[in-house]
Amino acid sequence: MTGILTNFRSTIIVSFVLALVMVFGFGHSPNGFHGAYWQAVFRWLHVLFGILWIGLLYYFNFVQMRVMPTIPAELKPAVSKYIAPEALFWFRWSALATWIMGMIVAFSRGYLMEAITLGAWQGYQRGVDMGFTFIGMGMWLATVMFFNVWGLIWPNQKRALGLAPADDATKAKAATTAMLFSRINLLLSIPMLVTMTMYQTLFN
Repeated sequence: MTGILTNFRSTIIVSFVLALVMVFGFGHSPNGFHGAYWQAVFRWLHVLFGILWIGLLYYFNFVQMRVMPTIPAELKPAVSKYIAPEALFWFRWSALATWIMGMIVAFSRGYLMEAITLGAWQGYQRGVDMGFTFIGMGMWLATVMFFNVWGLIWPNQKRALGLAPADDATKAKAATTAMLFSRINLLLSIPMLVTMTMYQTLFN
């Protein structure tokens, strides 16, 4: 057991094997391996990748960016050359996976167009389509966050960390830009999570 737990890859493999056993077990529910079952599988993946994405967003904002100014100059390369690039790898790909799985869930449950149009697709009916308005707002917030990751945060972080060619002035500007859009994502994340979690309780 110690051999598994001291190796990251082994731990993740065992965890996924156990998870897939449970996923398979749910296939023996009344819905079987069709319909709502596959919606549940995609929702699980959406939540899994979402936890990784938002967890890393919170790590960057609650820990790394706040603590970096206090780290001695000789120790900062350990973060910028090793920790940050690794964290950004998982950060950007989990953002992509979260967004894709979220779109699949919305499509498979038949409310994608209603959510995208904030309920206007079927017309406003008080007490019925408000759910689409709220989940749609959450989806739009998450979409803005996703585009911020790939279109602004990651390209600027590459320059700031020296992963892409840039002079010192460009690196400094890129670091500031990446920080500001990371903070925008932090700002949007909490209301986005309100819409996602409360929708599942009140309108599903």
